[in-house]
Amino acid sequence: MNNCRWRKRRSRGFTLLELLVVLVIIGLLVGIVGPRLFGNVSKSEITTARAQIDVLSKALDQFRLDVGRYPSSQEGLAVLFAPVPGEVRWRGPYLRKDVPSDPWGQPYQYKYPGNKQTDDFDLYSFGPDKAPGGSGDNADIGR
Repeated sequence: MNNCRWRKRRSRGFTLLELLVVLVIIGLLVGIVGPRLFGNVSKSEITTARAQIDVLSKALDQFRLDVGRYPSSQEGLAVLFAPVPGEVRWRGPYLRKDVPSDPWGQPYQYKYPGNKQTDDFDLYSFGPDKAPGGSGDNADIGR
Protein backbone atom coordinates (compact mmCIF):
# COMPACT_ATOMS: atom_id res chain seq x y z
CA MET A 1 0.00 0.00 0.00
CA ASN A 2 2.77 2.42 0.85
CA ASN A 3 4.43 1.53 -2.44
CA CYS A 4 1.26 2.49 -4.37
CA ARG A 5 1.23 6.04 -2.89
CA TRP A 6 4.84 6.57 -3.89
CA ARG A 7 4.05 5.63 -7.52
CA LYS A 8 1.11 8.04 -7.69
CA ARG A 9 3.14 10.92 -6.28
CA ARG A 10 6.12 10.14 -8.53
CA SER A 11 4.06 9.97 -11.75
CA ARG A 12 2.74 13.53 -11.40
CA GLY A 13 5.67 15.15 -13.24
CA PHE A 14 8.99 16.85 -12.66
CA THR A 15 9.95 18.62 -9.49
CA LEU A 16 10.98 22.24 -9.47
CA LEU A 17 14.56 21.25 -8.76
CA GLU A 18 14.67 18.95 -11.79
CA LEU A 19 13.32 21.71 -14.05
CA LEU A 20 15.89 24.19 -12.74
CA VAL A 21 18.73 21.75 -13.41
CA VAL A 22 17.52 21.25 -16.99
CA LEU A 23 17.23 25.03 -17.54
CA VAL A 24 20.77 25.57 -16.21
CA ILE A 25 22.13 22.90 -18.57
CA ILE A 26 20.31 24.45 -21.55
CA GLY A 27 21.61 27.90 -20.56
CA LEU A 28 25.18 26.63 -20.41
CA LEU A 29 24.87 25.00 -23.83
CA VAL A 30 23.48 28.18 -25.37
CA GLY A 31 26.23 30.22 -23.73
CA ILE A 32 28.93 27.98 -25.18
CA VAL A 33 27.52 27.17 -28.63
CA GLY A 34 25.73 30.47 -29.37
CA PRO A 35 28.76 32.76 -29.78
CA ARG A 36 30.51 30.24 -32.01
CA LEU A 37 27.45 29.91 -34.21
CA PHE A 38 26.98 33.68 -34.57
CA GLY A 39 30.70 34.13 -35.26
CA ASN A 40 30.35 31.80 -38.22
CA VAL A 41 27.38 33.78 -39.54
CA SER A 42 29.48 36.96 -39.52
CA LYS A 43 32.32 35.21 -41.35
CA SER A 44 29.92 33.85 -43.97
CA GLU A 45 28.55 37.34 -44.64
CA ILE A 46 32.07 38.66 -45.18
CA THR A 47 32.86 35.73 -47.50
CA THR A 48 29.64 36.41 -49.43
CA ALA A 49 30.55 40.09 -49.83
CA ARG A 50 34.01 39.17 -51.15
CA ALA A 51 32.50 36.69 -53.62
CA GLN A 52 29.95 39.24 -54.87
CA ILE A 53 32.67 41.89 -55.28
CA ASP A 54 34.71 39.39 -57.31
CA VAL A 55 31.73 38.68 -59.61
CA LEU A 56 31.00 42.40 -60.01
CA SER A 57 34.68 43.11 -60.76
CA LYS A 58 34.71 40.48 -63.50
CA ALA A 59 31.51 41.92 -64.96
CA LEU A 60 33.09 45.39 -64.92
CA ASP A 61 36.15 44.01 -66.73
CA GLN A 62 33.91 42.41 -69.36
CA PHE A 63 32.07 45.73 -69.78
CA ARG A 64 35.42 47.44 -70.33
CA LEU A 65 36.44 44.88 -72.95
CA ASP A 66 33.19 45.42 -74.88
CA VAL A 67 32.73 49.17 -74.50
CA GLY A 68 36.36 50.25 -74.18
CA ARG A 69 36.02 51.93 -70.80
CA TYR A 70 34.77 51.31 -67.29
CA PRO A 71 31.41 52.81 -66.32
CA SER A 72 31.61 56.28 -64.84
CA SER A 73 30.76 56.83 -61.18
CA GLN A 74 27.50 58.45 -62.33
CA GLU A 75 26.53 55.43 -64.45
CA GLY A 76 27.42 53.13 -61.59
CA LEU A 77 26.93 49.39 -61.47
CA ALA A 78 23.46 49.58 -63.04
CA VAL A 79 25.04 49.49 -66.51
CA LEU A 80 26.04 45.89 -65.89
CA PHE A 81 22.40 44.83 -66.14
CA ALA A 82 20.70 47.56 -68.18
CA PRO A 83 22.10 49.03 -71.42
CA VAL A 84 23.79 52.40 -71.51
CA PRO A 85 21.66 54.80 -73.61
CA GLY A 86 23.38 55.45 -76.92
CA GLU A 87 26.22 52.97 -76.32
CA VAL A 88 26.36 50.76 -79.44
CA ARG A 89 29.14 48.46 -78.18
CA TRP A 90 27.26 47.37 -75.03
CA ARG A 91 26.78 43.59 -75.25
CA GLY A 92 25.28 42.91 -71.83
CA PRO A 93 23.69 42.17 -69.59
CA TYR A 94 26.88 41.29 -67.75
CA LEU A 95 24.98 39.94 -64.74
CA ARG A 96 22.18 37.37 -64.69
CA LYS A 97 20.19 39.41 -62.20
CA ASP A 98 20.12 43.04 -61.13
CA VAL A 99 23.06 44.30 -59.08
CA PRO A 100 22.77 42.74 -55.59
CA SER A 101 22.97 44.59 -52.31
CA ASP A 102 25.74 43.61 -49.93
CA PRO A 103 24.92 41.02 -47.23
CA TRP A 104 23.92 43.86 -44.85
CA GLY A 105 21.35 45.29 -47.27
CA GLN A 106 23.42 48.27 -48.45
CA PRO A 107 24.44 49.06 -52.04
CA TYR A 108 28.01 48.35 -53.11
CA GLN A 109 30.13 51.46 -53.49
CA TYR A 110 31.62 52.03 -56.95
CA LYS A 111 33.96 54.82 -58.01
CA TYR A 112 35.72 55.37 -61.31
CA PRO A 113 38.44 56.44 -61.52
CA GLY A 114 39.47 54.87 -58.24
CA ASN A 115 41.58 56.33 -55.47
CA LYS A 116 44.07 53.46 -55.40
CA GLN A 117 47.15 53.58 -57.60
CA THR A 118 46.95 49.94 -58.70
CA ASP A 119 43.24 49.69 -59.56
CA ASP A 120 41.23 51.32 -62.31
CA PHE A 121 38.12 51.49 -60.13
CA ASP A 122 37.14 51.16 -56.48
CA LEU A 123 34.46 48.64 -55.56
CA TYR A 124 33.68 47.95 -51.92
CA SER A 125 31.13 47.43 -49.18
CA PHE A 126 31.14 49.36 -45.93
CA GLY A 127 30.79 46.03 -44.11
CA PRO A 128 28.75 45.13 -41.03
CA ASP A 129 28.95 48.60 -39.46
CA LYS A 130 27.53 50.20 -42.66
CA ALA A 131 29.95 53.13 -42.28
CA PRO A 132 33.19 54.07 -44.05
CA GLY A 133 36.38 52.79 -42.47
CA GLY A 134 36.34 50.54 -39.46
CA SER A 135 38.69 47.86 -38.26
CA GLY A 136 38.56 44.14 -37.62
CA ASP A 137 35.19 42.63 -38.50
CA ASN A 138 33.80 46.12 -39.23
CA ALA A 139 36.42 47.00 -41.84
CA ASP A 140 35.38 47.91 -45.38
CA ILE A 141 35.46 44.96 -47.79
CA GLY A 142 36.55 45.45 -51.37
CA ARG A 143 39.19 45.65 -53.99
